[in-house]
Amino acid sequence: MINDSELIINSDGSIYHLNLLPTDIADTIIFVGDQDRVPEVSKYFDDIEIKKGKREFITHTGTVRGKRLSVISTGIGTDNIDIVLNELDALVNINFETKSLKKKIRSLDIIRIGTSGSIQGNICMGTVLASEYAIGFDTLMQYYKKPYTEAEVQLQQAIIDHFENLSFKPYVSRASQKLLDKFAFDLPKGITMTAPGFYGPQGRNMRSQNTYPDLIKKANSFEISGRNITNLEMETAGIYALSNMFGHHAISINAILASRVNESFCENPQEIVDKAIQLIIERIT
Repeated sequence: MINDSELIINSDGSIYHLNLLPTDIADTIIFVGDQDRVPEVSKYFDDIEIKKGKREFITHTGTVRGKRLSVISTGIGTDNIDIVLNELDALVNINFETKSLKKKIRSLDIIRIGTSGSIQGNICMGTVLASEYAIGFDTLMQYYKKPYTEAEVQLQQAIIDHFENLSFKPYVSRASQKLLDKFAFDLPKGITMTAPGFYGPQGRNMRSQNTYPDLIKKANSFEISGRNITNLEMETAGIYALSNMFGHHAISINAILASRVNESFCENPQEIVDKAIQLIIERIT
């Protein structure tokens, strides 16, 4: 049995933070950061059977052309991803009545649709880019043990060598090949850098003195086997690492709204995000 303090269940039988019952979620789940973006996805559903929320975690579940889908807002950062991934896994793989693992482990398909900034000059604003690999510059995975592939270990070591003065050890994880083939077969792909904040951790400087003042320049110059770090955001590495650890499939689809090398931001962010949403909805069904 899993202790009550490990798996916290609300009085209505729902999981602690997400406020969801095991029957409330589909096997295919879209992640968005902003809770206001949940209805921007579910407006393309043919019907919505469930609308639930608690704090920043809003969930809509419905169907599109007979396919059951859920969309969940995760909030910002890998600390929230830690909550969402653990609780989703519990919803599908733990018996809430006995608080024990189910005999048959269920795997979810998780598609993040998020915003991001490019750190390569040849990636234009408005691009929809898939993260093939993600590098975590946060510390989430120092608390977990996950299996690493040889390619992930090589990329991790190359990152450590390139960013030689880091005071922490970045982690690396890859997207699901199944989902890359389904959703990103014709999209540009890259290595995504996940930061634990928006300002200093992403190299921004308004009134601060940053520990890594050349972070963007350093990231821009990284190269391994013809691959570059393409973009910067705040969730993908945590999604990939925890999904791989639990046996779920995950892919991150990035709407590029800013260019960090050209120091510019797009004029039509909602149109770019909606383009990514429609693309994913179409390919899911």
